[in-house]
Amino acid sequence: MVQVKLLPDAATETALRETLKLCNQAACHASRRAFTTGVKGKTALQRLVYGELKAMGLSAQPAIHCIRKAAGAYATLAENLKTGNYGPPGSRRRAAVQGAPVRFRKDAAQPFDDRSLSWQFDARTVSIWTVHGRLRSVPFTCSAEQAKMLAAHRRGESDLVWRGGCFYLYATCEVPQAPEYVPDGFCGVDLGIVNIATTSDGTVHSGRHINQVRHRNRRLRARLQGKGTKSAKRLLRHLSGREARFAADTNHRISKSIVTEAQRTTHGIALEDLGGIRARVRLRKPQRVTLHT
Repeated sequence: MVQVKLLPDAATETALRETLKLCNQAACHASRRAFTTGVKGKTALQRLVYGELKAMGLSAQPAIHCIRKAAGAYATLAENLKTGNYGPPGSRRRAAVQGAPVRFRKDAAQPFDDRSLSWQFDARTVSIWTVHGRLRSVPFTCSAEQAKMLAAHRRGESDLVWRGGCFYLYATCEVPQAPEYVPDGFCGVDLGIVNIATTSDGTVHSGRHINQVRHRNRRLRARLQGKGTKSAKRLLRHLSGREARFAADTNHRISKSIVTEAQRTTHGIALEDLGGIRARVRLRKPQRVTLHT
């Protein structure tokens, strides 16, 4: 997956936002029809609502993708219910999920295939379908490595994403499979809270700094939410996602360091299985946030 940032002008940005809004309204309509009729399979749902989505203003391919998005959401929901991710049968949360149709945000990501989105790699532009017709020569920016990856390996669909006030395209790339790696021994990695990762060769990656950031952000959010003023809400929106990005960057640096050392020593990596830890471990309320983050 390669992420590139679109650089639309004001008119193009408006068209893209209206396109996302209409596509997600169509996906919500398909979801409601699937919920009321019980028809949740991709092919059967397409026969049921394709004409209705076309009447809403979508062309053929976007309408099909909206139907597939709704059908895929119900398939994911069924799998989550089967594995107990929404609680046991009879629980309030499970009943709430099962008692309402799946909904999509008005700015949720929308997939585009090669019929409704084309790339011009040399010019660094794309041509994309919108509710206002085909928009051509929409510029995008990316690194030289990303551009090389796109030109060589891009295949299939790309997702239009609205995030942080900007539009992005997430392009699927089919990279050739790397040669099989046969490790000469293994490096064990223990995951924790005080120390994010401790390897069997004695390397310790401390979690002190990231925990300090999380505690500071938690106190700040509590103060701002308690105030409830317009400026406090504005600052909360500004801070939204900052902690997650910081944590993701920290985790990426640590994992890259561990993988680099494993490659240097021709070792494999053995991780403990933390699946289902929330159900297995019971903690006092003040400790739950720390565990779950």
